[in-house]
Amino acid sequence: MSTSPPQRRRRPRGRRILLGALVLLMLGIGMIGGAGWWAVSHFTGNVQRIPDAFPTNVPPAAQPAEGKGGENFLFVGLDTRTDLPTTGSKATGPIWKPGAQRSDTMMLVHLPEDRSGAYFVSLPRDSWVKIPGYGQAKLNAAFSWGGPPLLIDTVQRLTKVKIDHLAMLDWNGFKELTDAVGGVDIPVAEGGARHMSGQEALDYVRERKNLPRGDLDRTLRQQNYLRSVLSKVLASASLTDPFKTKDLLDKITQSVSVDDHLSDSDLRELAWDMKSVGIGDLTFMNAPITGTGMVQGQSVVRLDVKAGAALWSAVRDDTMSEYVRTHTIDSLGDRTR
Repeated sequence: MSTSPPQRRRRPRGRRILLGALVLLMLGIGMIGGAGWWAVSHFTGNVQRIPDAFPTNVPPAAQPAEGKGGENFLFVGLDTRTDLPTTGSKATGPIWKPGAQRSDTMMLVHLPEDRSGAYFVSLPRDSWVKIPGYGQAKLNAAFSWGGPPLLIDTVQRLTKVKIDHLAMLDWNGFKELTDAVGGVDIPVAEGGARHMSGQEALDYVRERKNLPRGDLDRTLRQQNYLRSVLSKVLASASLTDPFKTKDLLDKITQSVSVDDHLSDSDLRELAWDMKSVGIGDLTFMNAPITGTGMVQGQSVVRLDVKAGAALWSAVRDDTMSEYVRTHTIDSLGDRTR
């Protein structure tokens, strides 16, 4: 395999696409794209937009530089501590209210310029980081204190990676989706698979205190569940059963919200771009850490600054395929629990 970075196709200025769960979502939409333009327009129109998602008045020295290729997205899963949906077109609760909820899932997702796949890097919620205006605290506190803008600002300063777009998911929406496909079979450490209903899967991704590596194993569970449920959706959706396909894709698109810089035409363009990408083309990993500890009576995860610098550089330079080939990563692999 060549060690040189893949040649990058030049994209028109301002072209925007979505990823995170929506990468897989658009794979599903791409499956039924041949059924007509109305179908694609219908599903992209379901996705609700988040206004004022990006930080303002950030000092020039704290602004991340433009990357050399590809695009980067922050995927956020919400632990709302309520049964009210807060994201998607069925939202009845506020997506953010000061101190009301925290983000329990944060993934920095890189989509390479050649659209050959996607790289999901989980940032543990307990990561001990500097939050602008607040000092040192756990990463998930940024969303609680300042909503999407403060979380994006925190992640950008931490990684020096420019966030192009935001996608937010309330896990309650995927609970409903899981039940709609008859539950999911999630790989576990014993080498088999455990069948889970929507509520069981939700409990599975929220567990952390009884896991050997705590928050680190929790992030792998979230990745494990996300991959499993969307694999089941793609397997269940079929051109031979268009009504079932429509119902499943409706549930996904109604459970996700994105920043308002993304138009329906951007999402339709993504459906075409990602038509040849499969589940096997997605890479999941945790950000490098040095270990865990206690600060002010609370357990924290300490990020590895040196190892992280190499990872974030690969994201900025659009050389993630080379990074994965030459580095040991904390990935799903056989580490299922």
